[in-house]
Amino acid sequence: MNRGIGLALLVGGVVLLIFGIQASNSFSSDVSRTFTGSPTDKSVWMIVTGAVLAVAGLFTSFRGGTPV
Repeated sequence: MNRGIGLALLVGGVVLLIFGIQASNSFSSDVSRTFTGSPTDKSVWMIVTGAVLAVAGLFTSFRGGTPV
């Protein structure tokens, strides 16, 4: 059960990372980077959330537990 949840978190994190990286290369992010020096908040939050979910998924999937 925990392994399935961990894998789902890992997949969700990787998907968010991919979308966040693509969003950081978008036109609106380029405009934001021109004026503020950083990409849009949406792309940053997707990258950060994706990284946290991926790490949590890895930890949950590979943590040693007692089988039920």
